[in-house]
Amino acid sequence: MSDRLRVVLVDDHAMVRAGVRAELGDAFDIVGEAADVPAAVSVITSTHPDVVLLDVHLPGGDARAVLDACLNAVPGTRFLALSVSDAPEDVVATVRGGARGYVTKAISGEDLLDAVRRIAEGDAVFSPRLAGFVLDAFSGAPAERDDELDRLTPRELEVMRLIARGYTYREVASELVLSIKTVETHVSAVLRKLQLSDRRELARWAAARGVV
Repeated sequence: MSDRLRVVLVDDHAMVRAGVRAELGDAFDIVGEAADVPAAVSVITSTHPDVVLLDVHLPGGDARAVLDACLNAVPGTRFLALSVSDAPEDVVATVRGGARGYVTKAISGEDLLDAVRRIAEGDAVFSPRLAGFVLDAFSGAPAERDDELDRLTPRELEVMRLIARGYTYREVASELVLSIKTVETHVSAVLRKLQLSDRRELARWAAARGVV
């Protein structure tokens, strides 16, 4: 019987899964893959892997939906978020949901190998700048709610933040691996929910709240 760590990959982009598999496949046993929430829950609960590499935004829900469905069913499995998003609200929500760590897709292959091993051993692992978000969130200081921000979905928050930073629709689409049409749809939803008229107002709104 192999003593190699057993890993499941959850990401809605096949090319991302293929890249991660190429980086990890020689060191670990990749025992399953999934592209959405239902498939992720199914493969995780049927294979009981040591570690799940879990994207934060998925068709059919998000990382929290997977965590909520799996934590009690596979108590020996540990979850490491691997996401393009470095938004504090995504990091904190995913860790509160039960993930043992959170790294961005900018991580090197060598560092990802190390992160998976450390997660399997029970450590908590975070990309350097993300650790502060978690420390702040769990420091005991009550977090202030922003009712307007709460109207937005995690994906809308991602799009909003990039647009507010001055990204074009094409650049946002490339960064988040979305179609330009989907980006336009998200921006329209953000403007409508926040009752803003254009991108300039959105940029000022985001800067005033420190979420750019």
